[in-house]
Amino acid sequence: MIQVRGARENNLRDVSLDIPKRRLTVFTGVSGSGKSSLVFGTIAAESQRLINETYTAFIQSFMPSLGRPDVDGLRNLSAAIVVDQERMGANSRSTVGTATDAYTMLRIIFSRLGVPNIGTSGAFSFNLPEGMCPECEGTGEASTIDVDQLVDRELSLNEGAITAPYYAVDSWSWQIMVGSGFHDPDKKLKDFTDQEWADLLHKAPVKVKSGSSGFTYEGLIAKMQRTWLAKDRDSLQSHIKTFVDRAVVFARCPVCDGTRLTAAALSSRIDGLNIADCSSMQISDLAAFVRGLDDPAVAPLIASLRELLESLVEIGLGYLSLDRTSGSLSGGEAQRVKMVRHLGSSITDVTYVFDEPTIGLHPHDIRRMNDLLLRLRDKGNTVLVVEHKPEVIAIADHVVDLGPGAGTAGGEICFTGDVAGLRASGTLTGRHLGHRAQLREQVRVPKGQLSIKGADLHNLKDVEVDVPLGVLAVVTGVAGSGKSSLIHGYLSGREGVVVADQSPIRGSRRSNPATYTGLLGPIRTAFAKANGVKAALFSANSEGACPKCNGIGLIYTDLAMMAGVASVCEACEGKRFTAEVLTYRLRGKNISEVLGMSIAEAHDFFPSGQAHTILGRLSDVGLGYLRLGQPLNTLSGGERQRLKLAIHMAEKSSTYVLDEPTTGLHLADVDKLLALLDRLVDDGNSVVVIEHHQAVMAHADWIIDIGPGGGHDGGQVVFTGTPAALVAEGDTVTAQHLREYVAG
Repeated sequence: MIQVRGARENNLRDVSLDIPKRRLTVFTGVSGSGKSSLVFGTIAAESQRLINETYTAFIQSFMPSLGRPDVDGLRNLSAAIVVDQERMGANSRSTVGTATDAYTMLRIIFSRLGVPNIGTSGAFSFNLPEGMCPECEGTGEASTIDVDQLVDRELSLNEGAITAPYYAVDSWSWQIMVGSGFHDPDKKLKDFTDQEWADLLHKAPVKVKSGSSGFTYEGLIAKMQRTWLAKDRDSLQSHIKTFVDRAVVFARCPVCDGTRLTAAALSSRIDGLNIADCSSMQISDLAAFVRGLDDPAVAPLIASLRELLESLVEIGLGYLSLDRTSGSLSGGEAQRVKMVRHLGSSITDVTYVFDEPTIGLHPHDIRRMNDLLLRLRDKGNTVLVVEHKPEVIAIADHVVDLGPGAGTAGGEICFTGDVAGLRASGTLTGRHLGHRAQLREQVRVPKGQLSIKGADLHNLKDVEVDVPLGVLAVVTGVAGSGKSSLIHGYLSGREGVVVADQSPIRGSRRSNPATYTGLLGPIRTAFAKANGVKAALFSANSEGACPKCNGIGLIYTDLAMMAGVASVCEACEGKRFTAEVLTYRLRGKNISEVLGMSIAEAHDFFPSGQAHTILGRLSDVGLGYLRLGQPLNTLSGGERQRLKLAIHMAEKSSTYVLDEPTTGLHLADVDKLLALLDRLVDDGNSVVVIEHHQAVMAHADWIIDIGPGGGHDGGQVVFTGTPAALVAEGDTVTAQHLREYVAG
């Protein structure tokens, strides 16, 4: 048994329990009940911290610093491997092939069996000098810059001809341009000589003296390529990113045609295919190709590659290709790719920790996922899964149910034992295991439609479909069938369409639900009015901030060769405000105590006005347990989506597009979500939901089913109509599962 004694991380209330090793244990409970605090924040965190301590101080300096969890004792831990939903690095050089080692194996096979033989496996790598295309350096893309997005040819430099960011008239960058002496600042750009154009755009960095000061002059495009284009696009500030997207045109590299490789690498073939052909094939097709290879020289390698590709197909990722960039995978896809890596590992007796592995999976694919979890367990590992789906709870050897509520109302063990015991336990989870959403007796009548014609993005096959308005429409289909391509590609950009998705919310460690939703404004005003002082005092980003930690509540210490450490600020004890500000009260509470309240508590504390309205919306989307001052970077994907939805509900929108809004929701909360979606529709809006959850499908007015399979086996509309019609006469995979669900 893994023995946990006295765990108090986050909202856990002195939790003690034993978890059987080499078994599959599922942790259940409502959002915010403490599942993640127990599994990730306590068990996995301590295991990783103890392993990190075995490395030398030098190596530890490159690792994140992990604090000791708040727990009295943890015994019998084994090494923990967390397989989470974090997107894989957005590095354009990382692909599904490189991330799974499938491409490495393929390179060795080509270096031995390819004709003509062109040398070692390095000659087939787009990340090594000997294999990368010399033109695009192995990225597969050539970028050209649209000069007219940088400058206005009708104006002179003095009139503000440079329209790129940071070059406004009188700015430092502009002064360098004008003072360089390379061009006449009063001459219109359209009258520039070839030499002046070259100096303006492409001149390499050169030292220039103007009056008494010296500085470095560099051409506009040269500087842009060095400072912005060389960086990862996601790391740029939003206004720079917008500008780069407008000014830079990415196209396939004309030399290698996007394959990233040298001509020599592309000339070597096996059975008529080169390595780029193999990488761009759908993995299910590549698996069939590899099965046909037979050569004693590389037999063990062919067997390993075949096993790896077949695991990817089995887990429902057969529709991907090896040349797909890792950064373009969804959270669920990234998690499944990592899972396959571990299945092939020869290490056993470790603890695997999964965070909602069914996200993004159709019921059809959940069965495959369950088989993989059981295979990991049967290799002799301990498997811990945080999950809400009854299909996964059903295969558990052991269940730990936390609750009874969320936030301060949670953090206790409500039940531990087997699944039959959970069903009979009378806990919230136990009561909802057999719960089924019913088909509607009466579906709403559409008020119009948004038509999509000729959709051919990614794997869509010239799709034509009408999305009904004024109703709850659900778009479904197996993973990789083309749902997101259809909705995000052809609906999201339209006028009046608001998208709430799970992508990270851009913001610093200062951002929290109160600042993000605009709630802090009315709260500060209420405090200022009650105390007769100015509102700026009640902002931790303004005058009221503790001077020692600048209002963050933590002191970040950079230890040079060791990893940085965050410690609670001693001056304000983590409260973020000066002692003076904390003396001002509103109905007996200071600003720090109000920001420490949960949304549900604050909703009662502010009984009227703008604050009450905003808090009401946050409660409606099921976020009543979040604290007002909780940093945004601690929210899960599902919580981020619901926070965005709460903000959009304030706007008068007409069409809402939601992407898997049930992510992270307990079975009991799914009913609340359905009631919220109904309310949005009854208020005159249209709601389009991309979703796999059968309760949402059953509750819909209209279903659009995409398939029949994933990748090139998908991309078609296989059914449109009411859920009742799908259950009665549908012959798709979705129909089969919805039929079973409704029958109970």
